[in-house]
Amino acid sequence: MVTFLAGGTGTPKLLDGATRVWGLDEVAVVANTGDDVELGGHLVCPDVDTVLFAGGGVLDRDRWWGIEGDTTETHGELRRLADDIGIEAGPRYLDADAQTAGREIARWRRFSAVGEFMEIGDRDRAVHLTRTSLLDEGRTLTETTRTLADAFGLDVDLLPMSDDPVATLVHTADGETLHFQEYWVARRGEPAVADVEFRGADSATPTDAVRRALAGPVVIGPSNPVTSIGPMLALPGFERALRETPVVAVSPFVGDEVFSGPAADLMAGTGTDPSTAGVAETYPFADAFVLDEDDPTRLDRHVERTDTRIDDADDAERVARSCERALAAVDADGVDSDGDATPDDAEVTER
Repeated sequence: MVTFLAGGTGTPKLLDGATRVWGLDEVAVVANTGDDVELGGHLVCPDVDTVLFAGGGVLDRDRWWGIEGDTTETHGELRRLADDIGIEAGPRYLDADAQTAGREIARWRRFSAVGEFMEIGDRDRAVHLTRTSLLDEGRTLTETTRTLADAFGLDVDLLPMSDDPVATLVHTADGETLHFQEYWVARRGEPAVADVEFRGADSATPTDAVRRALAGPVVIGPSNPVTSIGPMLALPGFERALRETPVVAVSPFVGDEVFSGPAADLMAGTGTDPSTAGVAETYPFADAFVLDEDDPTRLDRHVERTDTRIDDADDAERVARSCERALAAVDADGVDSDGDATPDDAEVTER
């Protein structure tokens, strides 16, 4: 069993090739839920759903969001109604009392649906309504995700990182506190970042299923270290589990150039060098890294090199095979009882 930590688009893209390297029944995916948002009462889990839709063969791969060919009639009508009643479309984050009322899983991420600021497709919305209704019937997020995975014919084991609420909030240099979706979707990542908070993480826990998944080898794909992987690392016991198992990480950078997304701005805003070196600093538990062949970074851990850009499944397979080689090297060198690399792991290997 190999477990992938997934958030954003980096790891989901890698999974296209990982399932050519490992059997479908050998792959587990732990998905970030810090980006989840409740819109007009229904819970949207973007990082869970990207893996769900990709594995189910319905993902809109042009956007890496939503369902291919979906319509947006309900979203359009919500925007039209807001315009007709004179309310400007945009994020409408509910007040402090409302953020902790209602279902616990949606705490600190509740938005009104008036003028819906995120484009939700009609078929996509049906998934969110089903998820929310199953939660209201008493199922956990893990149980609900398993039910949806069965409905989409997903072969890999998809696990939300926690059944407890954790909300990624971006604190800006102007003193604003923005839910990540407002920062990234509505504001296009333009506000200068002063800090990032994972509200609720200190009282949340990884599920038993996640703990079991972390007992075997782990691959961290080229996802955003701050808002895709950071919420997981903020969970009590999560990083400790990674220290006790072989971990390979794929850098989302080539040197100090990020492939896509807001990772560079978020890392800089939280005091970490936006680069592969900064990623290595963020992942001190990682035993090995997969870096791009043009990345000039030198690390004191095992390194596999390849072209790490992923544009299609063949690219993904190439990177996944580098991950496989890195895990084999770590396994050959060993990890001690405290999860630390043995001395041989400090040698840098390039291929």
